[in-house]
Amino acid sequence: MIKELDCVALTADLPEHGLAAGDVGAVVHVYEGGHSYQVEFTTYDGRTVAVAKVSADQIRSLGSKEIHHARAFELAVG
Repeated sequence: MIKELDCVALTADLPEHGLAAGDVGAVVHVYEGGHSYQVEFTTYDGRTVAVAKVSADQIRSLGSKEIHHARAFELAVG
């Protein structure tokens, strides 16, 4: 079960936030017993780029044999 402060990866793009599947964030709140989550996404230097409420099927736990991947972040135009 995913809990607060766990690092998770997106399983779907969130274009409204400029986020892509595979982006990693930290869970800052668990809603409804794990049916949805609030996840904060930051740059490597710690700047918050998005805080998004996502459903359980839009994120997954990180595996022990996964590595971080870097990409340039483009701010979503809203």
